[in-house]
Amino acid sequence: MRRVLLASLTTLAVLAALPARAESPEGARHAAWQVCLDEAFAEQILTTSRSFAATKAVSTCRDREEAYLGVLAGSPLLDGEDVTRIRPALVARARDRLMGERRFSAL
Repeated sequence: MRRVLLASLTTLAVLAALPARAESPEGARHAAWQVCLDEAFAEQILTTSRSFAATKAVSTCRDREEAYLGVLAGSPLLDGEDVTRIRPALVARARDRLMGERRFSAL
């Protein structure tokens, strides 16, 4: 269990560093996903609660999320299994960011 946790933390640390380089394919896809989330949230928040707006934004931007995760899975640092394992945490973090909540984790 400890070994799995350490491997997950290492993977998450690598993922957290990837979006910083916007000129990379990973960074460009991450930026596109974030822009989509922000725009969808801004549109939804006009007529719904923050929670529903965040959930709807994540749903609306699923194609850009999949593009980002796809390019991560094709990188030499991660494989598809890593990406599948950490996807729920990335989506939760994105949703929390939209709602203005801080998530205290390795992400």
